[in-house]
Amino acid sequence: MPQILLIEDDKTIIMGLSYSLREEGYEVLACYDAASALREIQSRRFDLAILDVSLPDGNGYDLCRAIKKVSDTPVIFLTVYNEESHVVMGLDMGADDYVAKPFRLRELLSRVRTVLRRAGGEEKDEISIGELTVHVKQGKATKNGAEIPLTALEYRLLLTFAINHGQLLTRSQLLEDIWDIGGDFVNDNTLTVYIKRLREKIEDDAQNPVYIRTMRGLGYRMGD
Repeated sequence: MPQILLIEDDKTIIMGLSYSLREEGYEVLACYDAASALREIQSRRFDLAILDVSLPDGNGYDLCRAIKKVSDTPVIFLTVYNEESHVVMGLDMGADDYVAKPFRLRELLSRVRTVLRRAGGEEKDEISIGELTVHVKQGKATKNGAEIPLTALEYRLLLTFAINHGQLLTRSQLLEDIWDIGGDFVNDNTLTVYIKRLREKIEDDAQNPVYIRTMRGLGYRMGD
């Protein structure tokens, strides 16, 4: 079970986020200030740290430096600051992602999964299924060597299927992973539309899909 260190001085956010992360299967240790967080950082290792930048007795940047001195634990900054200078500062010191408040819960959970997957070495440069290849580092997909024109959301949807090749994905899981990339609102109804559009672009016959198969009453699966 991945262990997450959550550092946030807003107790309402800590309660809600801790509950949601535990529901996703993570073990969460919450700290409300820099002093207690520093003690935990020096005494144990975590799979991921989510840091608030502004704390009553310090800041998340100093904690990020402390983490990086003793481990390669990935870090996500959680803060009200979203100016470019703050983002660059956090990323330059080794942070893996940056989420500005107020945030969408599904967005944050998606980023947590992505960072943990990347840290675990599960992210490949390319994922090939039959004639289809997803070029992860380049953010594109090809079929028989020809690039497939995809929107940001279609690409994210395809990447989710490719990473979970052979596994059943429920509609709820898909919605959690794609949320609203590019500002496109996605709900259960529009998910059907996006899957239809994606099939039209990657399948030889969208009416008889080979890549994205519908599992009646369960969800979808890419491949056998």
